[in-house]
Amino acid sequence: MLPRVLASALVLTVATAGAAAPTRRDADSMRQKVDAINQNALTPAAQVRRTTVTQNEVNGYLTYDAQPDLPPGLVEPSIAILGTGRLSGRAVVDLDAVRAHNKPASAMDPMSYLPGRVPVTATGTLTTSNGVGRFALESASIAGVPLPKMFLQELLSYYSRSPSAPGGISLDSPFALPARIREIQVLEGQAVVVQ
Repeated sequence: MLPRVLASALVLTVATAGAAAPTRRDADSMRQKVDAINQNALTPAAQVRRTTVTQNEVNGYLTYDAQPDLPPGLVEPSIAILGTGRLSGRAVVDLDAVRAHNKPASAMDPMSYLPGRVPVTATGTLTTSNGVGRFALESASIAGVPLPKMFLQELLSYYSRSPSAPGGISLDSPFALPARIREIQVLEGQAVVVQ
């Protein structure tokens, strides 16, 4: 349940910033923590439960375990947990694969002019409270060129489609946190999941 949500949510909010390369051990640690978070969601708690995940654990999961859950055309996702709610992210997006699974682009669609695999980065602030999150975009780029929010929204809509949300999710819309998570405290290099 949470791994798919985690991968989708981090797709457009990810980038590394000189951190050590994630390891298989980081991925295993993250998987154990995701299992614990999901298990915590199934049982009522008499007290608040906190689970700390590190930037390397999240990136280990994205490197070693997330690939089967990622949509076609999205590779090499990674995150930087900058602190004070700020996240930065990077992923390589295969725009040809997006076009192959999406509606035909019009001549006015900026995506129609960009071929192949390109790095997409985004930085913003995640705020959460009472089981609801909101991401406020600060900046985005594609292959180092500033990316209009509208274009990023199109990519997010494509990658977040599901049977319950056929149009995908909106960058500006609040979203329910999964697994009875009440809040996520984003600190430098780590995040604390509060249930």
